[in-house]
Amino acid sequence: MKKVAAKTKRYRIAHIHVWDKNNKGDYAIVLAVQELLLKKFPGAVINNFPVEVLKNYNQAQVAKLNQADFIVIGGGGIFYSYFLPFSQEMTAAIKKPIFLFGLGYIKEVDAPLWSSDKTASVIALASKAAGVGVRDLNTKRFLTAGGIKPAAIKIIGDPAVLLSENKPAAAVMKKMELPNRKLKIGLNLNYSGWLGFGKWREDILRAYRETAEYFQQELSAEIYYLKHHPGEENIYPELKIKNLKIVDLKPGEQKYIYGKLDLIIGMMLHVGVMSFGALTPEISVAYDIRNYGFAEFIGHPELVVDLNKLKSGELRKRAQIVFKKRKSYQSKFRQRRQKISDNFNGYLKFIKNNL
Repeated sequence: MKKVAAKTKRYRIAHIHVWDKNNKGDYAIVLAVQELLLKKFPGAVINNFPVEVLKNYNQAQVAKLNQADFIVIGGGGIFYSYFLPFSQEMTAAIKKPIFLFGLGYIKEVDAPLWSSDKTASVIALASKAAGVGVRDLNTKRFLTAGGIKPAAIKIIGDPAVLLSENKPAAAVMKKMELPNRKLKIGLNLNYSGWLGFGKWREDILRAYRETAEYFQQELSAEIYYLKHHPGEENIYPELKIKNLKIVDLKPGEQKYIYGKLDLIIGMMLHVGVMSFGALTPEISVAYDIRNYGFAEFIGHPELVVDLNKLKSGELRKRAQIVFKKRKSYQSKFRQRRQKISDNFNGYLKFIKNNL
């Protein structure tokens, strides 16, 4: 008698995340998470919910969430003061398994400490979750300080590391003069809402300009501005860098271009995350605890420059050192990227085994 093949279950997944397609990093995270989910759960139906759904109790939204087989929250900066406090009534009303998926804790330079109700709402969510997978050690430290047992927290990394790379159309490559044999340096500024930018504005612009001019004058490098948010149009012209080429593509194409550069200097976290995934070293000018957290997670804390060291020429000096070692970084990044891939595969298996 002929055996009938078993039908593969078609899962329904509710994905709660930061939903801002104008922010290339946020969009890259969503795409990467859903790529990973669909590889593990082929044919799954994924329904999107903005992170704001957690902020206020809403019976209709609860009903929609509870129609899913399971709920994925993240990745990205879900634990961010702007989104908090989460409604503990909303959290309690969710009956389906919740899995935190490569998400992180955000604490910007000069930002005030959280109020107790914000912290309590995050801890309540993590306590309710069937799985807690975070992107870095700082997020784990924050959760354990709030009472979550360390053994319950898996540090899996940032999903955008694993985003698929897509080669841009030939016309786009030609416009950006890629590929070519010249050295290529990428730059990015954070001008998407960080209120502290004004305090450090002149130091940041001067350090970037000085570093770019060094590579242009000494090594005939081409300089690319890596745009991640529309707001950056208001700041990168002030760099006053000659022949600056603007890269503003879809996330997968943007990541492909990062892999063609020799060195990147950035601020937005996901410039660094995507650069790492594309095996290009990035020096991060740290405006947030997450910049330090990512560098620590990949094992290279030297790839961060403090804001208060910009006046001393530290950015240019660090760029020169890292540039000379770029091949070594590429080799180390390749090994670390495989480890992150293994982390996510293991966590996805954990999710499936706990449904």
